[in-house]
Amino acid sequence: MKNKDVLAMEKAKIVEKMNQAIKENDVKAFSEAFTELCQKIEDNVMEQARELMTEQDVAILAQRGVRQLTSKEKEYYEKIIEAMRSANPKQALNDVEVVMPETIINSVFEELQTNHQLLSELSATTVTGLTRMMMNTNGEQRASWGKLTAKIIEELTSGFKEVDVTQDKLSAFLPVSKAMLDLGPTWLDNYVRKVLYEALANGLEYGIVCGSGKDMPIGMMRQVGEGVTVTGGEYPMKEAIKLTALDMEQMGNVTAIMARNDKGQARIVSGLIMLVNPVDYFRRVLPATRMLTPDGNYASVLPVDAKIIQSAAVPEGKAVYGMAPKYFLGVGMARNGRIEYSDEYRFLEDERVYLIKLYAHGFAKDNNAFMVLDITKLTPVRFKVVNTTEEKEHNAALSDLRIGSLELTPKFTSETTIYTASTSNATNTITAVPASGSADVSIKAGSKDVTNGAAATWTEGDNTVTIQVEDGGQSKTYTVTVRKE
Repeated sequence: MKNKDVLAMEKAKIVEKMNQAIKENDVKAFSEAFTELCQKIEDNVMEQARELMTEQDVAILAQRGVRQLTSKEKEYYEKIIEAMRSANPKQALNDVEVVMPETIINSVFEELQTNHQLLSELSATTVTGLTRMMMNTNGEQRASWGKLTAKIIEELTSGFKEVDVTQDKLSAFLPVSKAMLDLGPTWLDNYVRKVLYEALANGLEYGIVCGSGKDMPIGMMRQVGEGVTVTGGEYPMKEAIKLTALDMEQMGNVTAIMARNDKGQARIVSGLIMLVNPVDYFRRVLPATRMLTPDGNYASVLPVDAKIIQSAAVPEGKAVYGMAPKYFLGVGMARNGRIEYSDEYRFLEDERVYLIKLYAHGFAKDNNAFMVLDITKLTPVRFKVVNTTEEKEHNAALSDLRIGSLELTPKFTSETTIYTASTSNATNTITAVPASGSADVSIKAGSKDVTNGAAATWTEGDNTVTIQVEDGGQSKTYTVTVRKE
């Protein structure tokens, strides 16, 4: 059997082809790469099977990593093998009454949550058998003292919404050779679960990071929430905040925005992750986060407790920074749980291609949970105190400005500084996101100071909101006239 490291390297090269094909929307290239990956998996499974075929002791097989099937799983695979061997597998599979047991997809999902760097951090769940579920987007919900009023009920229930977990479909193609069928249910299960693992790991990661929301999850790099303009089913990309250093000042400013949700409610910031492209990880992030200690070892100098994760789905020059538990992900099998014959693809003569349909849906629970960072100008961490003059790039502008879910007129751009908006509410939250991580933002509603991300109180008529942005001597003022009717 091939060395595990060699197999991992071969698989990584194929996955790289798949990710490139996804970015270029090249269906043919993706199919070819995925087929190559399936062939590697099949070769590995068959080689393992040949080595252990003479071993009959269930306990020993389990110790060597061979999963033992439940009675329902064994019955399912026996009927699938019989159907796949028939002269008309398409009809035979349609006649199979036993559906794929949920334990199979649950097993795959458990492995993903254990071994996949990104998926293991998320608020993910299997939702097989469900089509809709209720979810609380507010996160921590506090009780309210006093009489139970309509206003309190509205506050407590405002964060609950119904989620259609079957919204996005994900298909995994399964080339199965006649030799694989001869190995029996245990080894077919081994092969099916490994293919599903790779299909989910790669398909989901792209959707989670930058999915448009159209027939796929809404990625962390996309804007979500009330007031977001969705065009053709696609959610808009977030503007990137430029960071020149991963230091206390800049990381603290960006992280502070996450300390309130987009309703202005304060919360504890936890479960921080930073997703970076593998190229950027070694070229930019490592030099900016590692220092050589006097004992000759390298130590992290990242000022926040964030886990840095490499992901090929992140564009070079960008990073995704946020709270992993604030991303919802639900994954399951299609309701009928069937393996279907595929008329779409034809591969090797001794192989038939099948299809397993899954569904998944994912999105950030609020718009402040994740930030997109521009890390093209990151500087390496400095170890010595020297007299030097460094020119820093400063930018006293905002990359985003929200007043609750009010519509700003004109539509917000960082260059436009004067806006109007109308409201019938007594209060609305004001969230101002700086374009630079080193910028200071101060907000006033009339003459009253307002904390960034907190609510301002309106009086009847026109209310003037002033947002002052300062960065390295540069200054810019944004003004919004909010009319309360």
